[in-house]
Amino acid sequence: MKQTAWLLLLFCVFPFLPVTAQRENFSYKFYGFVRGDLYYNTRDNAESVDGVFYLYPLRKDLDPNGKDLNANSNSSFYTFTTRLGMDITGPNIGTARSSAKVEADFGGYAPATYLFRVRQAYVNLAWENGSSVLLGQTWHPLFGDVSPEILNLNTGSPFQPFNRSPQFRYQYKTENIKFTGSAVYQLMHLTTGPQGKSEEYLKNGVLPELFAGIDYTKNGFLAGAGVELLSVKPRQESTVTSSEGVNTTYKVSERLTTVSYVAQMKYVSGPLSVAAKTLIASNLGHTAMNGGFGVSAIDPITGEQKYTSFRQSTSWANIVYGTKWRGGLFVGYSKNLGTGKELVNTSQLYGSGLDIDQLLSMMIHFSYNLPHWKFGLEYNPATAWYGDINPKDGKVKNTEAVTNHRVLLLFSYLF
Repeated sequence: MKQTAWLLLLFCVFPFLPVTAQRENFSYKFYGFVRGDLYYNTRDNAESVDGVFYLYPLRKDLDPNGKDLNANSNSSFYTFTTRLGMDITGPNIGTARSSAKVEADFGGYAPATYLFRVRQAYVNLAWENGSSVLLGQTWHPLFGDVSPEILNLNTGSPFQPFNRSPQFRYQYKTENIKFTGSAVYQLMHLTTGPQGKSEEYLKNGVLPELFAGIDYTKNGFLAGAGVELLSVKPRQESTVTSSEGVNTTYKVSERLTTVSYVAQMKYVSGPLSVAAKTLIASNLGHTAMNGGFGVSAIDPITGEQKYTSFRQSTSWANIVYGTKWRGGLFVGYSKNLGTGKELVNTSQLYGSGLDIDQLLSMMIHFSYNLPHWKFGLEYNPATAWYGDINPKDGKVKNTEAVTNHRVLLLFSYLF
């Protein structure tokens, strides 16, 4: 408790202390906000951060009397997404301009969502020829330069990839073109596998997650595309039980490699902003999207398994207009395309939302904006079509729709 109190005191007063560089040629700029979220849902949902990070409604779960155990309204108010950041500029290193960013909030992770945590922490070197190298934790490249403007903290998830991870990133910019290449590791946002969510699957696979993308910008218009590769090892050993009840453990060599694709666009002109993104996603559960994998074959002697990934087609579009009074519309749609291979069974599945055939969400928001204040109201109906997974192709059949209505009230004081 004492440590938390000291962190809270430091968090509140640090931006208002006189700032002097400890070394020559360094400068610091503080930024952040105090934010409060008051929300109401008509039923239970897949969510995190105590319900502030909302995803989609849970499927019906009927008791012996036919009553839905997930048909429960809920509401709460939180301020732990309050944020503090610092941008640092430093002296040149050779011919490269050096800079850094440190950003934190109290978002934490369950069960203690009030914990002080690092959001971003990186250093960046930029050369006059347009090249730059970033080392540290920042937004996943699939999040990119195009994300929807909404009030909910989820920033459009599970349609928009949401992930901040340690990475090595190289960018090359010309007047209109930017190339991005990244090698990404996992820390907070993790792949789901036989042992639950863990960074071990990527770590044991040795190869980092890889991304390459290109963006074109001109006169307020941006268009881009990219490709992502993820290679994980779900297990390194397998225990097989004989008919006599004897357990034997074998060393196995299992690997699942998936490729995902993204295309995006954005246009900004004065008070108008229009943006859209579409993905063909494979095993991108670590980016807060629906997806995962299942078992496609099992060796009868060693128990070694082969895997197949679920593929998702996911798209969203967003239009926002206004300055002092600002309104916006967001629409997201996701379709389960199934697996590339037949599943051994539907009990050995790893991921989220795999029993959802389609997911449709809409957000309508209005906000009142002052130089340092923002007040907003957002209405978010979302419908998920749940059903049975067909082991032959991983697609979902016999679907039934479930809808949640979410209302969010937001205030934010920005500094």
